[in-house]
Amino acid sequence: MSKPLLGCIADDFTGGTDLASTLVRGGMRTVQVIGVPTDETVPEDADAIVVALKTRTIAPADAVRESLAALEWLKKAGCEQFFFKYCSTFDSTPQGNIGPVADAMVDALGVDFAIACPAFPENKRTVYQGYLYVGEVLLSESGMRNHPLTPMTDPNLVRVLQAQTDRKVGLVSFPTVAKGSSAIRSAFDVCRQNGVRYAIVDALNDSDLISIGAALAGARLITGGSGVAMGLPANFRDAGKLPQAGTATELIDVGGYSIVLSGSCSVATNGQVAHWIASRPAFQLDAVSLSTDDRQIRDAIEWASAKVADEPVLIYGSATPDIVKAAQEQLGAERAGQLMENALATIARALVDKAGVRKVVVAGGETSGAVVKALDVTALRIGAPIDAGVPWTIGLAKQPLALALKSGNFGTVDFFQKALACWK
Repeated sequence: MSKPLLGCIADDFTGGTDLASTLVRGGMRTVQVIGVPTDETVPEDADAIVVALKTRTIAPADAVRESLAALEWLKKAGCEQFFFKYCSTFDSTPQGNIGPVADAMVDALGVDFAIACPAFPENKRTVYQGYLYVGEVLLSESGMRNHPLTPMTDPNLVRVLQAQTDRKVGLVSFPTVAKGSSAIRSAFDVCRQNGVRYAIVDALNDSDLISIGAALAGARLITGGSGVAMGLPANFRDAGKLPQAGTATELIDVGGYSIVLSGSCSVATNGQVAHWIASRPAFQLDAVSLSTDDRQIRDAIEWASAKVADEPVLIYGSATPDIVKAAQEQLGAERAGQLMENALATIARALVDKAGVRKVVVAGGETSGAVVKALDVTALRIGAPIDAGVPWTIGLAKQPLALALKSGNFGTVDFFQKALACWK
């Protein structure tokens, strides 16, 4: 059995799936494991392993501890290169966790330089002169400015990362990136000579990401969004370590009924929810009501159980920023989020156990983590993408489950319908 080539650590579940999907499309057989494995058994025939954590919004010290545990497991698995994956909107708190985790991984691996590139042009995330754009607007003018847990009000990634680390942060700007991998590699050398330990790297299109990836051949550590991973499979292929083969994306049909669960309050997900409820059945949860008793949970389970045999249903806690703000003021941001995540996870467990549900679409990184944990899923086999960064997967549990785990900001307005149509 061959050893995995690339070991990845993602700071949330949907981000891990996004990265795994990118690697699969590049021809790397990829397995995503949920949390740090408790044994040393390495998934068979995996060219890449993604360890999906839930560390984006926890205390920096806890994020560092869990990330280092994942890194140690991946090192023992025999991985040659390591990737710290965070969101393409670079969202975190002012204290971290991107900087603290990157610092810890740099020290653990003994490297003197790493890039930071969250660009993902396919999902309209680009970086120019160190500024992160979402579509045509700066990050600070996008819906991320109202994110309930990690609001992003500064689009300058050099400033954002520098506030999280005492290591010098620099920039490899677009004119250099546009010249190709040799110029990028030379820029990395200049950064090292000038004491730069992290370089934000500009990227406006996929060809930029391919060039950046080529310049990272042999790099011990990479940090970024899933976009920069586009160029990594070719490095292993050029080195004769990865077969010249197409992607293995076929997944078994697990049968059963389908549901959609949405806990994200992002602009994209709110649009997807509105599109669904215009013509299909949906049940809305309210965080304030959930704080008093579990009646809503029981009602949602009963309602969905009576309908899923006829058609897929949506159960959602997604809401507009004003409603989210009101709930957070009454309950506190952390408690409001946990109440919704726990409710959706409980509903998922009940509908899988008692209503014959086998296909589950989940919107929101934190919600996905809670649902996956409730369903006792230990790993995911990655299939073909539904939309950029969101594949169908088969969750390995007591019984196979088809799972589509969507970051809140990802997907077209008809994503839920599009996902379920894959199985018809």
